[in-house]
Amino acid sequence: MTEDRRRPHPSDRFAGAEHLLDLPASLRALRAEAFPSANGHRQIALMHQGPVRLVLYAFETGGRLPQHSAPGWVTIHVLRGVLDVRTPDAHHVLREGMLLSLAPELLHDVEATEETDMLLGIYPIR
Repeated sequence: MTEDRRRPHPSDRFAGAEHLLDLPASLRALRAEAFPSANGHRQIALMHQGPVRLVLYAFETGGRLPQHSAPGWVTIHVLRGVLDVRTPDAHHVLREGMLLSLAPELLHDVEATEETDMLLGIYPIR
């Protein structure tokens, strides 16, 4: 790893045919990072194979993802804490263990009402 990289390069992280993901260890490492968070959260891609992505987020209270959409099905899985997710048609309060799926290109925003850990999946349709 070079000194200007915060983490191992994705080509190293995603190499190989099998990946055991230790979510609690990954979250501890995210929360222990010395650099400042952006928009009240830290994130790391755990998997990016072709169009499929798994991204782990560690939110501070009030951390947010402003309104956006994704080019595929999205899953938002709350591992710990509480998230408010707003779409044009609904307001979802997600608590630990809850998972929300969103259709491709659906606008949504996310806000943590307390310190929260989230696993995001993006599954493009092709």
